[in-house]
Amino acid sequence: MSDRTRADAVYSALLERQGEQWVQPRVERTRRVLELLADPQRTYRVIHVTGTNGKTSTSRMIESLLRAMGLRTGLFTSPHLERFTERILIDGEPVADAAIADAWDEIQPFVGMVDGELEAAGDAPLTFFELLTVLAFVVAADAPIDVLVLEVGMGGEWDSTNTADGDVAVFTPIDIDHVDRLGSTIAEIATVKAGIIKPGAAVVSAAQPDEALRAIRARAEKEGATVAVAGDGFALEGQTLAVGGQQLDIRGVAGAYREVYLPMYGAHQGANAALAVAAVESLIGGGTQPLAADVVADGIGNATSPGRLQLVGTAPTVLVDAAHNPHGARALVAALDEAFDIDEWGAVVGILDGKDAVGIMSALVPAVARVFATAPDSDRATDPDVIADVAEAADLPVTVHPTLEDAADAARAWATESDRRAVVIAGSVVLAGEALRLAELEDWKSGWQA
Repeated sequence: MSDRTRADAVYSALLERQGEQWVQPRVERTRRVLELLADPQRTYRVIHVTGTNGKTSTSRMIESLLRAMGLRTGLFTSPHLERFTERILIDGEPVADAAIADAWDEIQPFVGMVDGELEAAGDAPLTFFELLTVLAFVVAADAPIDVLVLEVGMGGEWDSTNTADGDVAVFTPIDIDHVDRLGSTIAEIATVKAGIIKPGAAVVSAAQPDEALRAIRARAEKEGATVAVAGDGFALEGQTLAVGGQQLDIRGVAGAYREVYLPMYGAHQGANAALAVAAVESLIGGGTQPLAADVVADGIGNATSPGRLQLVGTAPTVLVDAAHNPHGARALVAALDEAFDIDEWGAVVGILDGKDAVGIMSALVPAVARVFATAPDSDRATDPDVIADVAEAADLPVTVHPTLEDAADAARAWATESDRRAVVIAGSVVLAGEALRLAELEDWKSGWQA
C-alpha cells in the first residue's frame, strides 16, 4: 500500500468520527489519550494562537520567523483548503503521508482504549478534531521539532489544543463568532479564549475591545503571565503599499524593525505581522532580546497565507479570501479599497450554515457592485437564496448559481466587460479551497476564455 493511500485511509477514519463542528467542552478526553502516549506535546516549546480572525495568517508568520532563525518547526492550523495534510506542517511543508500514517498506527491502540472508557461512562467517542490534535502532537514529537505553533480549533479553554502548555499565548482580534458555543458577548467569548493562558506564560495580543482585554488581563493576572498589547507593548508604526504587498515599520517588544516587506495585502495583515514578531520575541529571549534584522526580513518576507487575499486570476483579476464572519468580511472590504485600483468588484459568495450570512453580506455590500450567490461544496452550505436576499435588499444586482464553477464563470465574464472590474470569491474556507483548485485546473492566470 502506498504512503498516499495509507494517509488517505487515516483521513477516512477521522471522517467516520463526530465531525469538526461537533464540539463538547471536554478537553480531558484528549488529555487522557496524550497521557497514554507519554505526553508528546511536552517535548517541544509551544506558541498557542487564539482569536476570532487572523489566527492562521498570524500562525504562519510566526512559524516562518522561527524557521528563519534555523529552528525546526511544527505548525498546526485548521481547517484545510485542499488536503488535510496541510493542517500539519513540519519545517514549512505539509506532513509527509508516511509520517501521518505511522503516527496513526502509533495512537490507534490507545484510541480504542479511551473510546472504550468513554462508552463505559456513557460519553461519546473521541471526535475528528480531538484525534487530529493528538496526531499533530505525535507527528511533531516524532519529527522531532523545536517549536510548535498551535492554532486553537474553537475558543480556547476547553479546546483539545489546550492540552499543550503554551510558553506564549497569542490573541488575534476577538469578535462575535460561534455564539452557540462560546457565548453571545465579546466578554464571554474572550473569557473562553483566555483559557489558553498558562502559569508564567507571556501573553501578546492584538488591539482588542475593552471587554475582551479585561478578560485577557484578568486571566493573565491569575496565572502570573506577562501581557503586551498592540499599541502599547509593541506596534505597527508604519505601513505603505509595495508591489505585491506592503512595507512595514514594526516596533516589537524588544526591538525595532524598519522597511520589512510583507508579500500580503491588507492593513490587517500588517497588524498580524507585528503580532507575530512580538510573539517570537516573547519566546526567544523572553522579550528582552531583539531579533536579527535578517531573520525578520526573511521570516516576514517569505510568509504565505493561502486563501487569504490570494491572487488566483488575471485578465480579469480574481482574488480569493476566506472571510467567513463579519469581522473578516470588514477586513476584506478595507483591503480591497486600500490595495487595489478597481472601480467595480463582483463578489462570488458562498457561506456555511451556522455562520452569520446576513452579517457577512452586510459587511460586503458597500464594496461590491454585483453579487454571484452560490453554495460551497458541503452538506453544511447555506442556501444561496439567503445571500441573494441580502443583496437584493441593498439594491445590488444578484444572480444565484448552483455551483462555484457556474458562479465563477459568470463573474469572470462580467468582469471582462471592463478593465476596471475584478472578482473576489469569499465567505467560507471551504469555498476558498474550491476556488484555489478550480483556478489551477482552469488556469485563470492565463486570462478569461469563454
